[in-house]
Amino acid sequence: MTQTAERVCISDAEIAHLEMLVTQLPDQARVELVLDDDSTMVGTVAVRPTVQTFIDPAGQEGVNGLLRIDDAADPSQLRWIWLDRIREVRRLDPVR
Repeated sequence: MTQTAERVCISDAEIAHLEMLVTQLPDQARVELVLDDDSTMVGTVAVRPTVQTFIDPAGQEGVNGLLRIDDAADPSQLRWIWLDRIREVRRLDPVR
């Protein structure tokens, strides 16, 4: 069953960007994310995200993914961020 997403990526460049982000978001990594609206978020990756097939509101099929992250500002909050919203990942812990 295909899920819906607000936006899907269909171009090779967009898909390559999502796949590159996945490599930068391993389990339990402490990261700072720069989002498409220039906001930032610091937290710990709960589980490495995966790129999956979704359908957008217009019925177009493409890919996207969801990142589950524990918010450093409010550890009781678990956040879900669409991968296509992430412009940059800054690692805050040593890369293993």
